[in-house]
Amino acid sequence: MTDQKNTLLAIVLSAIVLIGWQYFFGLPQMEKQRQEAQLKAQQQQAQQQTQPAPAPGQAGQAAQPQLPGQGGASTPIQQLSREQVIAASPRISIEAPRVAGSIALKGAAIDDLTLTQYRETVDPKSPPIVLLSPAGSPHPFYAEFGWVTGSGAPVKVPGSDTLWTQASPGKLDVGKPVTLTWDNGEGLQFRRIISIDDQYLISVESQVVNSGSAAVTLYPYGLIRRHGTPETLGYYILHEGLIGVMGDQGLQEFTYKQIEDKKNVSFKATNAWVGITDKYWAATLLPDPKATIQTKYSFETTGTQKTYQTDYLGDAVTIAPGATASNTSRLFAGAKEVAVVDGYEKQLNLNRFELLIDWGYFYFITKPMFWSIDWLYRHVGNFGIAILLITLTIKIIFLPLANKSYASMAKMKAVQPEMAAIRERYADDKMKQQQALMELYKTEKINPVAGCLPIAIQVPVFFALYKVLFISIEMRHAPFYGWIHDLSAPDPTNLFNLFGLLHFDPTTLPMIGHFLHIGVWPMIMGVTMFFQMKLNPSPPDPTQKMIFDWMPLIFTFMLASFSAGLVIYWAWNNTLSVAQQSFIMHRHGAKIELWDNLKGLFVKKQTDKDKKK
Repeated sequence: MTDQKNTLLAIVLSAIVLIGWQYFFGLPQMEKQRQEAQLKAQQQQAQQQTQPAPAPGQAGQAAQPQLPGQGGASTPIQQLSREQVIAASPRISIEAPRVAGSIALKGAAIDDLTLTQYRETVDPKSPPIVLLSPAGSPHPFYAEFGWVTGSGAPVKVPGSDTLWTQASPGKLDVGKPVTLTWDNGEGLQFRRIISIDDQYLISVESQVVNSGSAAVTLYPYGLIRRHGTPETLGYYILHEGLIGVMGDQGLQEFTYKQIEDKKNVSFKATNAWVGITDKYWAATLLPDPKATIQTKYSFETTGTQKTYQTDYLGDAVTIAPGATASNTSRLFAGAKEVAVVDGYEKQLNLNRFELLIDWGYFYFITKPMFWSIDWLYRHVGNFGIAILLITLTIKIIFLPLANKSYASMAKMKAVQPEMAAIRERYADDKMKQQQALMELYKTEKINPVAGCLPIAIQVPVFFALYKVLFISIEMRHAPFYGWIHDLSAPDPTNLFNLFGLLHFDPTTLPMIGHFLHIGVWPMIMGVTMFFQMKLNPSPPDPTQKMIFDWMPLIFTFMLASFSAGLVIYWAWNNTLSVAQQSFIMHRHGAKIELWDNLKGLFVKKQTDKDKKK
């Protein structure tokens, strides 16, 4: 039957899309394909040549300076814990509303930062998230700012071993900046003024006072360095690694594996920013948007230690005797909260800083979906309820289209006898059969593909909602009701250990453990899909019937490892679809097959028993 085939086609296509989608989610280290424009931009690599230092006033002819960490910089052998490394050096404490930590006076690196409002688990007593850590600790990840000279220039500038002096006592807090000073003993005084806002932005103003007799040319820089390859989720739809927007060259993303292969990639751009991102957290350099800078992503190894770095180098600044030069840059180091990231983009006039959050190719659906759910959440106080309400809203928006679709399906059912007669009459002539069917559709004003539309509409919405639940930190650790304490994580219950009555984890079993996690909500979703399948008459073709019968079970296993919020959405959407389709078909006089199909399952079982007797 044509309507059954159309519905079956839609279901099979949706299943193929979902299976393919899941396939690409689950394969770690999948490399993104980049467009030709980006590939051309990647051809320019940083030159590390030794040339004479530029003469005063000839900065445009300067040799390429070398930033810290380039050219085989060594990495301390990991021997101490993070706490021991921090305690071993003098520091300035950071006590801001959302972050805590310290700045090392030796090197003045921003290398100790925890996010006080986020915890490792849903337990509020679990440790806070550690974002930045100093060199020599188990997972070094830090930022540095300062000045470098042209290659070969004999000017002493502060480095990673420089011991700075704090100009005045006190902690770094909102409205309470700290000032560090260092004199190179050759006529240059360096001053660093560090301030922090009430969210995740650290501003660093680097000043140089030339009290000598000759002009000096320096280059401002900033870098973020990460030692060791961090553990990543490895999902194709989520970028984790080096990231930045390079002016007109747009978004440039490299996974850790990609930059290992390329070693280093350079860009020259205005209105650019660069950094390193995790799923929920990021550290990014935000130089002056009006400045033209040389940015670079790089990778190197020292022994067995891998090091990843993003940095930028500004244009040369010549400081005449008695003059002072100043350069201000910023560091975003914190949680990728949508409102905060968007706020910094507007406040600092940053170039597409919103892309720090990986909204994906469905950006035009994904971000509006987030804002809608977030707006509802602020009114109802529960993200799970917000998901249910946004699903209902989407149903209402597409109600006219769905009504036409289900009405067409109802008409298809009404003309089933005529369609069967046409097939029987032209059983040996498929062309005449199709012509007669098309004439029937035209006469009865039936669209034979209309039954595919409701399911087809769900696919981009499904993807967008999955993306929102997967990437947005606002959904992290967001509870629903009952046993669902984190909508961004899978349902924690499991049928195969009798929902906790048996004290073992079936998912740890070799080979099959991955498939042995079916929670309560995936089961509810499977039941609602089963009812939706049984709302239509069973196909006469045995193969089609088998696909219909097994589809709910397949989807149950397929979606069991998805976030609980997504499974709750799918179950709720199925329930609304069953109610909507039943109402529309009843209004058009079409028979609702649900109860007959359910009864038929029972009758068939009895008949099989009778046959055995």
